[in-house]
Amino acid sequence: MKRFNGANQPNEALHGAKMFQGGNMTTAQRRHLRGAKFVAAAGIGVFALAGCASGGGSSDSKEFTYLGQTQNTSISGTLDMLSADQCTTQQEAAPLKSDAIDGTTWDQQLQLLAGQDALSDVSMAGGTPTLMQEFIDAGKVVNLSETIEEQGLEGRILPAAESTIKALYGGGDLYALPTEFNIEGLWYNKQLLSDSGVEVPETWDELVDAAATLQADNVQPFIAAGKDGWPITRLVGDYIARDLGPDALQKVADGDASLTDPEYVAAADAVAELGTAGYFGPAAGSIDYNTALNQFLTGGGAFFYMGSWALAAFNDEEQNKIGVDNIGFAPFPDVEGGAGSSDQVPANVGIPVMFTTSGFDEDSAAWLDCVTENYGDVALNEFGQVTGFVVNNPPADQPVLTKLVQDIIAEAPSSVLWFEAAFTPEATAVSQKNGGGLASGTLTGEEFMTLVQDANGR
Repeated sequence: MKRFNGANQPNEALHGAKMFQGGNMTTAQRRHLRGAKFVAAAGIGVFALAGCASGGGSSDSKEFTYLGQTQNTSISGTLDMLSADQCTTQQEAAPLKSDAIDGTTWDQQLQLLAGQDALSDVSMAGGTPTLMQEFIDAGKVVNLSETIEEQGLEGRILPAAESTIKALYGGGDLYALPTEFNIEGLWYNKQLLSDSGVEVPETWDELVDAAATLQADNVQPFIAAGKDGWPITRLVGDYIARDLGPDALQKVADGDASLTDPEYVAAADAVAELGTAGYFGPAAGSIDYNTALNQFLTGGGAFFYMGSWALAAFNDEEQNKIGVDNIGFAPFPDVEGGAGSSDQVPANVGIPVMFTTSGFDEDSAAWLDCVTENYGDVALNEFGQVTGFVVNNPPADQPVLTKLVQDIIAEAPSSVLWFEAAFTPEATAVSQKNGGGLASGTLTGEEFMTLVQDANGR
């Protein structure tokens, strides 16, 4: 089953691990389109949308319409299974009708549908937080916080997933459902740490000391796809969240702080020092996602910062040569004296799904009830998909690392977004283009932050 062309998971996760495409690259466009008008009923994708327009807002059809991307079959597949089992009552009252359009122009085509007042009853949300904010401001999408409370559906969405979606769309109410949820952190090779007498680090200083010990034992401390940039910029963003607090990067987006402020530069400097020390290995800037993943799974390094979308590769006995029992997970460590906390989990939700106000009626409300109650179980049991919903009946034979991720998500009180989440597209591109320079030691923290701040235009 394919994964979707998502909004806030790196493109490289599609390769090797066979996970969904997307990336922090696109969701970073917060506010970039603010003030833009919904496009007129002409332009990109008109021919593809003709068959979709009948679903939104039509109570006569007695259908419950879903629109997704052709690159993703996970959501529609789960909804199909629900319609045949747990949601048969809803299916009889308003049969599920699924459709899909190409994801490469997803936001443009959603704008077109919104301009025609023809959005489906439920669909994958806008690929950028800015577009979702436009929909919210225009009253196009259902305020699920209010609706869930009115229907008595509280407690079905995990707090960390809810906080992630709220942060993406302005921090207020919930306007989408987490059909996928990924956490990020330091995966590590237990045997390599044990052989060097290294304890799992809980603070940044302990992590740096561990790297020095491993290096002295001829073990590469960190594996990272420096060529892709984002695995390095993730470290900068996480350091900022731990040191300055979970809202520090939003302050930059709001213009209340600058990446060139000394306290922000300190985070990039901390990562750059790892690169200068050679802790990412030789030619760190030339390593791509697939190479880095394979390097970790063949015992080529101790720590691997990555999201839980890599579980497919970790759980694959053919691909994982070090063994699933030899992989541990540690949250990004605390920065001593910092305002953040390691229980604030770096996370993303891909592209969640939104309900539209024009088509929201009693039938849609019944589907919302059934989906929030059962989606997490079906997605996990049938497809191994970790979501942001509460799971009531996990599979008995669930892989140990998948169970570990589930437990972390269930216990996490909140989450933090990645480095570029609130940046402009230009700043995102510059950040990821130059992230590898921090890993290879060719850029200082100040140089990197100046480049990104200038591109961000704030």
